[in-house]
Amino acid sequence: MAAVPLTLHLLPRASSPKKHHLFLIHISIFFLISLCNPQFSFSISEDDALIKFKKSLKNTTSLDSSWVKGTSPCEKNKRWARVQCERNVVEGLLLGEAGLSGELDIDPLIALPGLRVLDIANNSFSGLIPEFFLLGALKSIYIDGNQFSGEIPKDFFAKMGSLKKIWLARNKFSGAIPESLASLKYLMELRLESNAFTGRVPSLSQGSLTSIDFTNNKLQGEIPQEMSKFGADPFKGNEELCGKQLGKECKEMNKTQSAPMSKLRWILLGIVVCILLVTILFRVKRKEDHFDKLGKENLDEGLHIASSIRKSMSIHSKGGDSIRGGSTRRGGGSQSGKAMGDLVLVNNENGTFGLPDLMKAAAEVLGNGVLGSAYKAKMGNGMSVVVKRLREMNKMNRDVFDAEMRKLGKLRHKNLLQLLAYHYRKEEKLMVSEYVPRGSLLYLLHGDRGVSHGELNWPTRLRIIQGVASGMSYLHLEFASYAVPHGNLKSSNILLNGKYEPLLSDYAFYPLINNTQIVQSLFAYKAPEATQHQHLTPKCDIYCLGIIILEILTGKFPSQYLNNQKGGTDVVQWVQSAIADQRESELIDPEIASATDSVEQMVKLLHVGAACTISDPDKRIDMKEALRRIEEISLI
Repeated sequence: MAAVPLTLHLLPRASSPKKHHLFLIHISIFFLISLCNPQFSFSISEDDALIKFKKSLKNTTSLDSSWVKGTSPCEKNKRWARVQCERNVVEGLLLGEAGLSGELDIDPLIALPGLRVLDIANNSFSGLIPEFFLLGALKSIYIDGNQFSGEIPKDFFAKMGSLKKIWLARNKFSGAIPESLASLKYLMELRLESNAFTGRVPSLSQGSLTSIDFTNNKLQGEIPQEMSKFGADPFKGNEELCGKQLGKECKEMNKTQSAPMSKLRWILLGIVVCILLVTILFRVKRKEDHFDKLGKENLDEGLHIASSIRKSMSIHSKGGDSIRGGSTRRGGGSQSGKAMGDLVLVNNENGTFGLPDLMKAAAEVLGNGVLGSAYKAKMGNGMSVVVKRLREMNKMNRDVFDAEMRKLGKLRHKNLLQLLAYHYRKEEKLMVSEYVPRGSLLYLLHGDRGVSHGELNWPTRLRIIQGVASGMSYLHLEFASYAVPHGNLKSSNILLNGKYEPLLSDYAFYPLINNTQIVQSLFAYKAPEATQHQHLTPKCDIYCLGIIILEILTGKFPSQYLNNQKGGTDVVQWVQSAIADQRESELIDPEIASATDSVEQMVKLLHVGAACTISDPDKRIDMKEALRRIEEISLI
């Protein structure tokens, strides 16, 4: 049967969001016919759809040169500007900060079945919210920083079950927050700040939800208990909100008071609160027990890691023994968790210590990484630990952060660096872990190895890879619900103990970070699917594991570790080319290639690394398969 053409303009268009049900009925009938007749199809191509969409926009100078009708938006080396593709299918429109305006015509985008990301943030669009519900497969929608206004229908998101990220901030939306947001079971990020939303905060209980912001609206009433895990910060700037998070009881206003008197009381109360806050902040500042500012070293761009910086510094508390918040707080009834001063121990197997011990310790700067700065602290009892200052964690309340830290403290695996304690502050956190004298794998592979030069032989490297895979497998079981169980696996985050056994560090931090730029600095974002589509999955961890395997076997510094990838070796491309030409043995580091009896095993492991770094995540092996194949390789 010949294909029956059907152009989009013949489909009935919903005149407003409230009429979209009728449109959905037509769409359902159309797709039912399509299923019955496989040759029945749209006649509009992706380039036609995008050109038609562009016609509804104004100030399209940034698109004019590449958005040419009759060419493919996804053609290699000629991809249209601000168009994201996957397998020659348009997957994203990244039109943020493009100076665009006009009224969006969403209908043409229905012809893009692969569309998953729509970003029109920080432009000059106005009017009612466009009919994004017609694009039911969207996973991320960013329309923040425009001039959209009016109310959003309560069922607006009901048919958008794939949505994970919704950014509507800094517009002029009013009315109630749509109830249908509660039905989005995959929702991770919701940004509604700086609008004029009114009414109550909806009860959002999705376990996937990690980031919200309702600040600077006109919301009213009590904050739902389900939202308590986010603390107070996401709800500030809503004067009529109340609840435990805000430390404000929900009492019914005395309606007999006159409006002028009520306003006067609020003004007076505001003045008193401001005076109290200034007083408290001044006193806190004077007693603040900050550690001295640390030196900086970019671990992602350089090769000199721990031993390249040996600046001795002393840590002291300006408030002496009267440490701020010095209660002996114990959390959650944990048998191993114990607070000394304001330092919470989550593991006391290596001994007990408190914040005063750290304050008096001598320290050496270790460096400044993606998540914060780190240094070694040697306490008076001879015990040495590593203290990391983390500034980019979610501004979650103490109880939620405590629960996450205790979860990490309970982990027991020979290839994981053990978390010992933490110190909570709203602005930053301290995490205390074991100190590993030998340093990182990155430094030992590429830095001045000194006397350890000959120790990285083939048996040692194989044990390191097997240990890393074992630790990663454990993390993937313990944090199976996380987008990436580790998230930042690279050789600078693999420490080696005295027996050259690997210890993974900086793991399971992804759900705790709320700074988008910092999140995208995690090494898991170097996986192709994350770089191109901001799509983060456990397979990104597998890609990082593959880089580690190739780095250890070849001895080459991966260009993937560098932000601009200028320098080093593209180990992925290099290995793939060698495998295609059947010259894998040429890639083995000369320092271990001398073990000729084991070259066959090395080549097998090289193939495992290649299988872990396949660009298509669907074809990439998973953690279970990677561990199985690695453990099958034994010494001869």
